[in-house]
Amino acid sequence: MIPLGQYLPSDTSLHRLDPRVKILSVVALSLLIFGATTGEIVLISAFLFAAIRSAGMTPAVALRSLKPVAVFMAMIFSVHLLFTEGEPLVSLAPLPMRITREGILRGLFVTWQFAGLVLAAAVLTRTTSPSDLVGGIERLLRPFSRVGVPSQDIAVMIAMALRFMPMLMEEYDRLRTAQMARGADFTTGSLLLRGRAIAALAVPLLLSSFRRADELAVAMEARGYRRGPRTTLRELRFSGTDLRAFAAMALFVLVNVAWKATMG
Repeated sequence: MIPLGQYLPSDTSLHRLDPRVKILSVVALSLLIFGATTGEIVLISAFLFAAIRSAGMTPAVALRSLKPVAVFMAMIFSVHLLFTEGEPLVSLAPLPMRITREGILRGLFVTWQFAGLVLAAAVLTRTTSPSDLVGGIERLLRPFSRVGVPSQDIAVMIAMALRFMPMLMEEYDRLRTAQMARGADFTTGSLLLRGRAIAALAVPLLLSSFRRADELAVAMEARGYRRGPRTTLRELRFSGTDLRAFAAMALFVLVNVAWKATMG
């Protein structure tokens, strides 16, 4: 089972927090990751590691959360490694590319940013049930409904996208295993042959996604889903623990801003 996007019930401190606190914390942490400088990497990484441990995730589980996007991370690193100007370390002649010191550092930094965003999202989806996630997003967007923003519909769409992420990953693994059993080879041969083998998975995966989307639409229609105001079984209310967690996140943001201002 691929843990990215999957909710796992537990009784950790993060599981008990109000979903609005967790959503706002992930947004704030994402902004910090996007605007991080080299000196802030250790501080943000330590905070993210503490959040991962608070969610009951082991380092192995956290690394498995990155497995579905490992190829994309490798591509990000390679692009910066090969196309960043700077002090040359290795020449790739006759290709018009060279590995530079700045390319290595930039590739590592951007890859860290992407991994941090994925891990933050994994912590959120692991500790928040789909219903609580929908409720939290809807409550945060509710003030915008006065200007015509369909807050409930947006919340449902986001929750469904997060819920279908692990299902698509499982479907990809199933199709890949089936094609390997029929003789497909994804690990050997030239890069072109491996690319063709991987591309052969795109069509059945796309058809499967459309089929699941059609089944979901039929199921929602059969259950009477309609746009409009709704009530919830559990109304969200902030507790003392939620306020302390929110204050801790705000303090962490202020520390990062002060660090950046001091170093700048």
